[in-house]
Amino acid sequence: MTCWYEGPLAAFDTETTGVDVETDRIVSAALVVQDAAGTRPRVSRWLVNPGVPVPAEATQVHGLTEDHLHRNGRWPAPVMYEIAELLAEQATAGRPLVVMNAPFDLTLLDRELRRHRASSLERWFEASPLLVLDPRVLDKHLDRYRKGRRTLTDLCAHYGVTLDEAHDAAADAKAAMDVVRAVGRRFAARLERLSPAELHTLQSAWHAAQARGLQAWFARSGSEEMVDPSWPLRGEMPAAA
Repeated sequence: MTCWYEGPLAAFDTETTGVDVETDRIVSAALVVQDAAGTRPRVSRWLVNPGVPVPAEATQVHGLTEDHLHRNGRWPAPVMYEIAELLAEQATAGRPLVVMNAPFDLTLLDRELRRHRASSLERWFEASPLLVLDPRVLDKHLDRYRKGRRTLTDLCAHYGVTLDEAHDAAADAKAAMDVVRAVGRRFAARLERLSPAELHTLQSAWHAAQARGLQAWFARSGSEEMVDPSWPLRGEMPAAA
């Protein structure tokens, strides 16, 4: 029987105007679907005109200028609908969705849906739940004492995954998928008997524990930075905030 990490997977990634999920916008996104490890993936891409200024710091990361997005990007409302619809199709098919640092990308998508569609991401998964695999959470739990950073670039280097075009949404999504497959193989003894649904539930607890550990580290360092333990989607920020 084929293990989940060798079977069908999808992966989602975004590029944005910044790192604040409540105020920043999606400027590009990609969904990569692969029926089995080693097979040719199917890629859906979106380029978005966010309707707001694109900071130079963001352009330096992903290379998408405000002028290019204005001329070539689509209006956000139909794009967010298409993305949510395709993610829902993955859930209906029972295909796990790989998202590196899921609370960022999925929360940002949720806020865009609320902003442009008067909707929410959760509404799309009322019939079939979304099964998320987050390589960052998996790696931090399974190899918790390894020192060093755990960005996508770092994880690719550690697991021997090729990432030729970092910060291209499709390239990042495919690399995150390959990292998850590599994590599955390396820790097969601990993962192969778990279903994606079971892993989804476990990752929520693992991420919360990781967030508590990071929060404690910030406290010891005198930092007031707060760490949200929610996974894979952060709760809606109160209107007063």
